[in-house]
Amino acid sequence: MDIQLKRGMLDVCVLTAIKNEDTYGYQIIKNVKPYVELSESTLYTILKRLESAQMLTVRTSEHDGRLRKYYHITEKGLKRIEEFKEEWKEIMLIYSFIMKEGDND
Repeated sequence: MDIQLKRGMLDVCVLTAIKNEDTYGYQIIKNVKPYVELSESTLYTILKRLESAQMLTVRTSEHDGRLRKYYHITEKGLKRIEEFKEEWKEIMLIYSFIMKEGDND
């Protein structure tokens, strides 16, 4: 898969995983695991990128005596999910064309 396409999709997966409630890294990995394999190092790279792009915010809170970072989606992050859904419609049309044309071989 094209690395840029995959990167964009993973960003949206992470945003979607925190869309309904603030959460932390390990929980994000658990939430997306049924759909996509995501390593911790990849996740934290994505989280830093999304924070820099102001699509999420981070707060630190103590949990069981340890500090844990919780991630919260911003309006810009919510907008990115909606933009992706619109983009995906176009991608699916292209996919349909490719598959249809592939049947003529």
